[in-house]
This record gives sequence, structure tokens and C-alpha cells, in this order.
Amino acid sequence: MDKILIIDDNNGILSALEILLSLHNLQSLCAITPQAGLQLLRENRDTRLVIQDMNFTADTTSGEEGRALFFAIREINPDLPIILLTAWTQLEMAVTLVKSGAADYLGKPWDDNKLIATINNLLELGELQRRQQVSQQQALDARNTLAKTFDLQGIIYRSDKMQKLLEMTTQVAGSDVPVLITGPNGAGKEKIADIVQANSRVQDGPYIKVNVGALPEELMEAELFGAEPGAYTGAGNRAREGRFEAADGGTLFLDEIGELSASGQVKLLRVLQTGEFQRLGSNQTRRVKVRVISATNSDLPKAIAGGSFRQDLFYRLNVIELRLPPLCERPEDIAPLAMGFLAENGNTKKLSAQALTAMTRYTWPGNVRELQNVMQRVTVLCLEDTIDDAILALPEPPTAKRREVDFEPSRELLEQTLASCNGIIAQTARELGMSRQALYRRLEKHGIAC
Repeated sequence: MDKILIIDDNNGILSALEILLSLHNLQSLCAITPQAGLQLLRENRDTRLVIQDMNFTADTTSGEEGRALFFAIREINPDLPIILLTAWTQLEMAVTLVKSGAADYLGKPWDDNKLIATINNLLELGELQRRQQVSQQQALDARNTLAKTFDLQGIIYRSDKMQKLLEMTTQVAGSDVPVLITGPNGAGKEKIADIVQANSRVQDGPYIKVNVGALPEELMEAELFGAEPGAYTGAGNRAREGRFEAADGGTLFLDEIGELSASGQVKLLRVLQTGEFQRLGSNQTRRVKVRVISATNSDLPKAIAGGSFRQDLFYRLNVIELRLPPLCERPEDIAPLAMGFLAENGNTKKLSAQALTAMTRYTWPGNVRELQNVMQRVTVLCLEDTIDDAILALPEPPTAKRREVDFEPSRELLEQTLASCNGIIAQTARELGMSRQALYRRLEKHGIAC
């Protein structure tokens, strides 16, 4: 049974409420003075709700005693819902306390049905909040445990999607199988590769990175597999060591693997199958032991269907696929990433609530790289200590309908925006780009009083 604390100096009211609550399977704790009520609250930490009077001294109607009791309860348990029982003379004080976080106020005499409905709604909301707090704490504990157990290379994140990806990343890092990292440009595929290498069995060996997409096709094979003197125009008179030889005993990261030439794909397939390859212009077979991590933003199955990428090579590379979601699919990561970029080089600038709102609403087609560039730009252009949304100059979302579906503001963003708008719901809703009804739903979900 849920425990409800009733604090009122009228024994008749205490008895009436106790009977009413018992009829609805609710347990009552009764106190006739504020001091006794606070003591009961300290002794019963599992109390779920408080119903309190506004006056406890004869001939007192100001509501100041109720106000003092309200804030004393908040000091003991800031999240405990409080229903105020008021006479008409304390209505103004009750409204003031509701703005300070009281759950509701009811006039004397009260309507039993309305009171029970209010209590049930608050108890359900409180249970939802407790579950969310447990879930948030579990997520925080999981992030901390992962960071203590593995080398995450300083990656900044908060979303569940990234937590799951990093758990899988660290799980496969200790094996020797090839890993394919997929995701859009700028999302951080290289950072994921760094984490794989840092937690691998060859973490102390060479770590060679090659952007295959940046290599001219005529030099690609020479870069990867090496070349003998005169093997191609401009090769010179010296043999050239390839990246596979340089990475022997360590890790080779091949970024933009979808751009590898057809002949390069054949040689790469052979290396993955046997560990053997030949330099360009040589018949001598060389053998290496290299952990291969590859990455692409291309649709490799589509390239296979079009004949530009070998299916057998795809299966060799794709033993383990790590899919990195775009930034727009993990909006919880935007604020911590932005603040992390701002903190680089000792920068102390802060982001306003309006700036955070604009950043969360923006789709970030350039992903983390674009976010980093924006933060670098605004630190130069902003002369104030606080960065506002105007200086970000981010495009507006395309339509309100898309905005309503895709945007899910965090509790921090809701609280910051509500405070910056002085608690005005209509203005807060406009700032967040949603209807008032949608805003009310989010506030109720996070248990934020308005």
C-alpha cells in the first residue's frame, strides 16, 4: 500500500481523510502539527505523497505556517508531491506554492472524487519518475563501468545507442576477426576504430591508418601492398614498403574501403584469407599478421549488386559489423559533445538554453564533425561568456510535423528552457518548437512542475 502523510490540526479532517484513503487501499500517516509531520516523514522515507493544511494556529489565516511546512518537506524530500488544503483566504499563497513545486491545491471542503483522482495521478507519476531515476542511474553505472574497464579513447556520449555500440565494440576488440564499421561521414567511425585497437591484443603494436578514398587509384595498391623500383610511373629507384608491411604485428585501419579498386580488392581478399600478398611489380610472396579494421559510409550490398564491390570480400570484412548511428538518431549526445568541444583548450564559454534547443532541433547532416566545426566557429565569433542561438546560425528544421516526431528534449533542456522563459508555457513551447500539449506531456513525463 502506498503511504500518504496527512498533516492537519483538525482531528475531524484527519479522520475523514484516513477513512477516505483506506476505502481506496491507501495507507495514512496522520500528524496534527508540522513538527510531528516532519518527524513522521523522516521516519517513513517510503512516504509517497503529503496532504498538508495551510494554518495550524488558532485565528491564523495567512498561510505562512503552511508555506514554512511546505519548504521544510522539500528539504527532506525535494521530489515528494504535496497537495495543499486551503481556505479561500490562503488561495493566493497556495497558488504561489504551486509555482514553487506543489503538486496541487484543494479548497475545504474538498470533493472526494477529485481528491482521489488527484492522488492516484500523482502516485502513478511518482512511480514513473522513480522508474526513470532507476533507469537513468543504471545507465550511468553502465557508462562508468565501461569507462573503468576499457580504454574508450575519451569518447563523449550519453545515449543508449552509443552505450550498446561501445559495449559491442569492446566485446569484439579482443578477438582477431576483421571488423567493419559503417555509418555516415563525420559520425566518428575512426574513433570507434581507435577504441577497437586500444582494447585489442595488439594494442602495443603498430596502428596504421589509411584513407582509401583519398588515394589516387594508380597509387592505391602501391600504398597498401608496397612496390618494387620502377613498378609504376614515378616509382623511382627505391622499393616502397606498403601499409600492410608497416602494420605487421598490429592493426591496419582502412577508411572508405568502398573506394578500393577491383585489383586492390583481390589482393586484400588474399591477405585476409592467407595473410599473404605481393608488392606491386614483384613475384615474391610476403606474409604478415595484421588485424584489419575497415570503415565505409557506402552501401556495400548495393555496390555488390552493381558489380563494383566483391561479395566474397564483403563477407571477409563484415565478420563483425559495428553500425555507428548518425548524430540525429542520438540527440542525447549533442549537448555533452558540444560542451566537450567548448571545453577544449580551456574554453569557458557556456551554451544558453535557446542555443541548446536549436542544436537539439537541428538534424546535423555533417554529424559530429559538423558539430565540432560549429563549436570552433562560435568560440571565435562569440565575444560574450554565453553562446546564444543567434550566433549558431543553424537552419530551421524543415517542417513542424517532422519536428514533433523526431525531437525529444532532455530533462535538462526542458528545465533550462522553462527557466529562461520565466515559466511561461506558451513561450517555452515556441522555443522548443512544439505544441503546448506536447510540452505538457514531456513535463509530466519528467515530473517537472510548471
